[in-house]
Amino acid sequence: MRALHHLDVWVQDLPRAEAEWGWLLGLLDWEHDGQVLTHPDGTYLYLEHSPDQLDVPHERRRPGVNHLAVLTDDRHLLDRIRAESSAHGWHELFADHYPHAGGEQHCALYLESSEGFEVEVVCQPAVQT
Repeated sequence: MRALHHLDVWVQDLPRAEAEWGWLLGLLDWEHDGQVLTHPDGTYLYLEHSPDQLDVPHERRRPGVNHLAVLTDDRHLLDRIRAESSAHGWHELFADHYPHAGGEQHCALYLESSEGFEVEVVCQPAVQT
């Protein structure tokens, strides 16, 4: 059973968000169908632009959700995402501490979308049983 059913993300520019999030999560094996990005476990992210939302930019440092953390078990993919991210609308955070900005025992890449949404791509090797 998955821990999270879905997450809605309200965006200012839907086509731009679809391209940015679709590229990033697509590399991590999420299926991209327009506004819906679905992980193989069934968890999905829904990108939405609502006429009800206020016309103010997203600010991750205000109360609310700070960032989304997703997993990969492929360190080479993490490096590839880092190398290609700026061409797809993402800005690297904490670049001077890559890949250990979260601490020496934590391998991750921190990115911010063009609208200010932060995604942490955590590299966690698969557990062998």
